[in-house]
Amino acid sequence: MRHLHWDRTISIALISPSVIGIMLFVYGFIGWTGFISLTKWNKLLPDYTVVGLSNYQKLFTHFRFQIDVRNLVVFTVLFLVLSLLIGFMLAVLLDQNIKGQSVFRIIYLFPMALSFIVTGVVWRWILNPGSIQMGSTGINLLLERAGLGFLKSGWYTDPKIGIKAVVIAAVWQMSGYVVAMYVAGLRSIPEELREAARIDGASEIQIYRHIVLPLLRPITLGAVIILGHISLKIFDLIVAMTGPGIGFCCDVPAYFMWETT
Repeated sequence: MRHLHWDRTISIALISPSVIGIMLFVYGFIGWTGFISLTKWNKLLPDYTVVGLSNYQKLFTHFRFQIDVRNLVVFTVLFLVLSLLIGFMLAVLLDQNIKGQSVFRIIYLFPMALSFIVTGVVWRWILNPGSIQMGSTGINLLLERAGLGFLKSGWYTDPKIGIKAVVIAAVWQMSGYVVAMYVAGLRSIPEELREAARIDGASEIQIYRHIVLPLLRPITLGAVIILGHISLKIFDLIVAMTGPGIGFCCDVPAYFMWETT
């Protein structure tokens, strides 16, 4: 009994510093930020007079913030859908034990080791639309030399597709993470289930629809939560790649907050 009490005391003592640190430096600052958002406080004049929700009213009626929210919604939806779709398709290919899959896995997982700053710099060059003086560069130059000049685009300088160009870079970096998750999930499914389904006359499409995909739901949910978290706080990729863009076409709330605080 004394031994169990001692173990519990040691466990509490080891966990307490982390819990206290999280409560103070995470939730404490979140609470403080929530409080000052209800006051007249600003970085020049720390006035703590409570004004209620008037600051939020000003924020949600600000034209730039409305653009930012729209951009964030578009980015999040496309980022999630494309990352999950591409990641699942590549995971299915890797699960077939194709020749050279280890090399392919290393190549495709490599972008995960990069920061979004590095990714932004690289894709800023790849999607650089060029100029009249310099001519086409990056992918536009490849399209031009391949006789597909009609497909050239302004990419992140085009207000109509600017945020979609950022999505391309983000998907390139994070879809490898989804591949790793789905490969682990696929290889955890007993092969006997698929064999039994084939004996019963099920096609491969039916096997994936009724057996594989349902069993991968926890993996999919985990990927959605993590990728959704990344998309909601996307900032460094925007800074390195585009900035707010023409007409704030690539702007997001995190960048707006950084510029105005």
